[in-house]
Amino acid sequence: MTSEAIAATPAPASARRRSRGRFRLAGPSWAWPVLAFLALFFVLPLAANVLRSITGPETVAAGPFVYYVKLLTDAYYAGVLFETFKVAILTTIACLIIGYPVSYFMVRYAGRWNALIVFCLIAPLLTSIIMRTFGWNVLFARRGLMNTWLVQSGLLERPLNILNEPIMVYIGLIHVLVPFMVLSITSVLQGVDVRLEESARILGAGKLSTFVRITLPLSLDGIATGCILVFVLTNGSFLTMLLLGGGKVTTLSLLIYQQFNLTQDVGFAAAMGNVLLVFALICLALQARFVRREGVKA
Repeated sequence: MTSEAIAATPAPASARRRSRGRFRLAGPSWAWPVLAFLALFFVLPLAANVLRSITGPETVAAGPFVYYVKLLTDAYYAGVLFETFKVAILTTIACLIIGYPVSYFMVRYAGRWNALIVFCLIAPLLTSIIMRTFGWNVLFARRGLMNTWLVQSGLLERPLNILNEPIMVYIGLIHVLVPFMVLSITSVLQGVDVRLEESARILGAGKLSTFVRITLPLSLDGIATGCILVFVLTNGSFLTMLLLGGGKVTTLSLLIYQQFNLTQDVGFAAAMGNVLLVFALICLALQARFVRREGVKA
C-alpha cells in the first residue's frame, strides 16, 4: 500500500472516539478563563441586579415583585414605557430610511470613494457621545450658529428655541446610531451577487423591479440586524434625552439614571434595568431566529 493510500485510509472508529474524547476534555479547559471572566463581570452583576430588584425596602410589605407591578401598571410608568418604544421605533425607521440608500451607494457606486465614506461613518464613533451631543447645542442654541445665520440673513426675526424641542432628541439619536445601520446593511449588500441583478435586467426587469425583487430581499438579513441593533441601543441611551429636548422626552433609560442619582431608589432602578434587558434579549432572539430561517431558505 502506498503512502497516499495509507493517508487516505480513514482512522478506526475507536481512534476517532479517543480523539473526540481528548477534544472534549481539552476544549472546556481552554474555555475556563473566558467562562470565569463572563461569570465574574457579566453573570454575577446581572444576578445581583435581579436580586436587588426583588429585595428592596418596598418588597418587605408588598411582595418581591412590587417594583415590576408598579412599573407595568402605574399610568405614569406605563406612559414612559410607551414613550421609550415610540422613540426607539421612530429612530430605527429614520435610521433605516437614511442608512439604506447610503449603504446601497457605497456598495454599488462609491468605488474609490468607499473608503472615505467608511471613514466618515466610523470617525464620529471615535468621539465621545457627550461631545457630539454638545455639538448640537453649539449648532442649534438660541445664539448658536444656525439661529445666528438665520437671523442675520433675514429669514427669521428672532431665534428659534428648537434645542428644547423633542425633535432634537431624534436628531441626536439618529446622528449617533445611523452608522450602525449603514455598516450592518453594507456588510450584507457586499455579499449580494451583482450577476443576479444583471440577469434580472437582461430578462426585462426595470431598475425598481430588480431592486424590489432581487436586491431588497437578499439584504433583509442586514436590515434586520441593523434595525435590532439600533432599537436596542436606543432603548439603552439616556445622554441624548438628558442633554437635548429640554427634558420633554422621558424614556426608561433616563428614568433609571434619575432613580440611581436623584431618588436613590436602587431597587426600582434595578427592576427597570431588568425590563430593558428582557426586551433586549427578546430582540436578539428574534434576530437569531430570523437569521437561522434565512440560512435554511438559502
